[in-house]
Amino acid sequence: MKIKKVTFPEKSILFNHNYDYSDSYSGNLGKKNSLVTSTDIGRAFFISSPKWIGLLMTLRNKIVSIVGLKTGTTTNQKELSKKDLNFNKGDHIGVFKVFNKTETELILGEDDKHLNFRVSLFIVPNSMHKEKLIISTIVIFNNWFGKLYFLPVKVFHRFIVKSMLKKTIKSL
Repeated sequence: MKIKKVTFPEKSILFNHNYDYSDSYSGNLGKKNSLVTSTDIGRAFFISSPKWIGLLMTLRNKIVSIVGLKTGTTTNQKELSKKDLNFNKGDHIGVFKVFNKTETELILGEDDKHLNFRVSLFIVPNSMHKEKLIISTIVIFNNWFGKLYFLPVKVFHRFIVKSMLKKTIKSL
């Protein structure tokens, strides 16, 4: 499965936001997944997360709790698979809050004192009756600590997003 870096989707809810950092990665869902919804994508995104990402999040939570940043709860895949995840505005799944939801896009993220981030899970119709899933991220730095925090995170971020995109598509 080929995952590629793409331009930020113009039809995304996040397109006209001001931000300090952004990226977008795309993968084909394939013909068999032409009727998936943003809720389906959200479930697959959380339930199919690789174990190493969970370990990184646990480590991150332990480190940032020392300086008073938000940590959220650890998302156990077995527990999540049993829950009725609807991704309603305001719901929390781990460190992610649901900010918006349409039939084709789910906006997750969090606001903290150092930075705010949003992740868009966006389903894009394709001319060959195949759909694409684009995962986009925007980050807004609230202070110098946000910039400092994001330096090492950015290195891992690209690998995490690509891996999450592959796993999400495979699990559908």
